[in-house]
Amino acid sequence: MNCNDHAFQRLPVTAQAEVARRTFLERSAAGLGLAALSSLVGERAFEKRATAAEPVSNAQAAQLQSRGTLTSWPHLPVKAKRVIYLFQSGAPSQMDLFDPKPKLVDKRGENLPDSIRQGQRLTTMTSGQKNFPVAPSIFKFAQHGQSGAWLSELMPHLATVVDDLCFIKSMRTDAINHDPAITFFQTGRQLAGFPSMGSWLSYGLGSECEDLPAYVVLTSFGTGRRDDQPLYDRLWSSGFLPTQHAGVKFRNTGDPVLYLSNPPGVDREARRETLDELGALNRRRQAVIGDPEIGARIAQYEMAFRMQASVPDLTDISNEPANVLEMYGPEVRTPGTYAANCLLARRLAERDVRFVQLFHMGWDHHGGLPKAIRGQCSDTDQPTTALIKDLKQRGLLDDTLIVWGGEFGRTIYSQGALTADNYGRDHHPRCFTVFLAGGGVKPGMSLGTTDDYCYNITADPVSIFDLHATMLHLLGIDHNRLTFKFQGLDARLTGVEGARVVREVLL
Repeated sequence: MNCNDHAFQRLPVTAQAEVARRTFLERSAAGLGLAALSSLVGERAFEKRATAAEPVSNAQAAQLQSRGTLTSWPHLPVKAKRVIYLFQSGAPSQMDLFDPKPKLVDKRGENLPDSIRQGQRLTTMTSGQKNFPVAPSIFKFAQHGQSGAWLSELMPHLATVVDDLCFIKSMRTDAINHDPAITFFQTGRQLAGFPSMGSWLSYGLGSECEDLPAYVVLTSFGTGRRDDQPLYDRLWSSGFLPTQHAGVKFRNTGDPVLYLSNPPGVDREARRETLDELGALNRRRQAVIGDPEIGARIAQYEMAFRMQASVPDLTDISNEPANVLEMYGPEVRTPGTYAANCLLARRLAERDVRFVQLFHMGWDHHGGLPKAIRGQCSDTDQPTTALIKDLKQRGLLDDTLIVWGGEFGRTIYSQGALTADNYGRDHHPRCFTVFLAGGGVKPGMSLGTTDDYCYNITADPVSIFDLHATMLHLLGIDHNRLTFKFQGLDARLTGVEGARVVREVLL
């Protein structure tokens, strides 16, 4: 169509302007529109779409959503097909759980030496303290399994699977406050607006499940601290990636997804007819302006329709064997609990959902840590262990990567008063612990060491970028090749800071 065509002249003035502009951009010799559209949805997706004059059908749009943009994937041997990320929001205390420092017992109450602190940055919550009294953990530690991994008495269930775990005790981050630190873990940036790691995977690899999103988010409130730091939906957003790659959050109460149930008087057949008509209107609009987000919208509507059938089946645990439910603990039957979400994560893994992320809040223990951390471990110890065992007995652990950890660590010195049985700990970005399992990771090992005060890393530091690069490596992705053109740059999850794959933890 050109500006002299009779069909063009019959269009409304606003539509004429859109057609003229879009026609120039999409069909000019320079191919500006073609290049932009290709960068948004990928070469294969664009070939499937053909041209704006030949819009996709509802079924084709849904198929576009399930396909990734990495045309040459896998770049590397694929060790993990999916990821379950157990994010412990608020930052667990590493020296009370995984990294014992027995020599500090004799230094209780002493001021943290300047030679250890080295003038490092403090938060506003402790920067005004006159001294920084060393607070050794009051919890007992023991070695477990053939690997001899050290674990606190707070995690007796996890102690039974330590030989399946790989501890990284030398994690570090650049962020010292919760929101930028969690955002950093999620997106590789401390500022909001960038795609989350689950969105990057959805964009790059697509989905192997037609009836569920590639990226699902579950949240739970811990008993350790009910008023913990809030979580924001932007933490699982797609940022500047196409919107269909955003994480889908399942709610803790009511329908797991809003509008999952049809309104009264609307049956599934009527819903299908409505979507068909809506899809036809959207395709006509797409033919006029060629906006790739319209194709994404059609695909999302189709996914929502399929989820109306798949999600109720997913969340119905009535057919789970009694011994499996017992393994996850007494809260497994209560929707929205960490235990229920761990079981749901296993059911999502069975359905080949690409990235499942559980956020468990309540680990921010500035005061009253001993009591609060007992509550958090009571929430998480048994269900986490059950998830690992459940995946293993079903043959899913080998190709499922599990990651457990928070956004930073905790200080060895007490925030506020130190008593015989009570203390608090401030934020500490210099060193903390995460653990991995399954998906091509070496089981029964620990990487990295910290000094006698659990304050500085003494060997094998691992950055957030390094962890991201390692996760992508296990999924068969060269982290340097998963990119998206944004503001003139090839943006990627691992940034340009020189991330490395932590090969020491790989099988």
